Amino acid sequence: MTDQDQPDKDDKELGMDEKADEKTHEKQEEKSWEEKRRRDPLGSIAWAVILIWAGVVFLASNMNLLETLGPIGLMDAWSLVFAGAGAIMIVMVFVRLLVPEYRAHIVGTLILGMVFLGIGLKDTFGWNIIWPIVLIALGLAFLLGGIVRRG
Repeated sequence: MTDQDQPDKDDKELGMDEKADEKTHEKQEEKSWEEKRRRDPLGSIAWAVILIWAGVVFLASNMNLLETLGPIGLMDAWSLVFAGAGAIMIVMVFVRLLVPEYRAHIVGTLILGMVFLGIGLKDTFGWNIIWPIVLIALGLAFLLGGIVRRG
């Protein structure tokens, strides 16, 4: 065996070690993801409630029961689904803020919740009213979040 053959063998062993390390890292990442999901079921619960809400709204719409709900019945089914989904997500944000065990990043959930709420209420109040309110509410939430973190 010559000296030139030795680096090739070392390179192959190094490549094998890198692959083993990568697989180990993937398994650890997968375990931590599962453990996080087990420790924090709030997101799964919220999406399950949103799906149930959507099913109930569409069933009520198909059975012509929405009209019996008064002012809420004036909204079409999709608007009601989006408004409810936004409200559920905003409730999830408040739970994350108030319950230390479920504390996590909320910015994305807050934005999505406000957008869903805006989409749901656009037919009732109009885009010219809803989007400025959504922007003001998001700005206030970010401002309060910054003040609370520093305080």
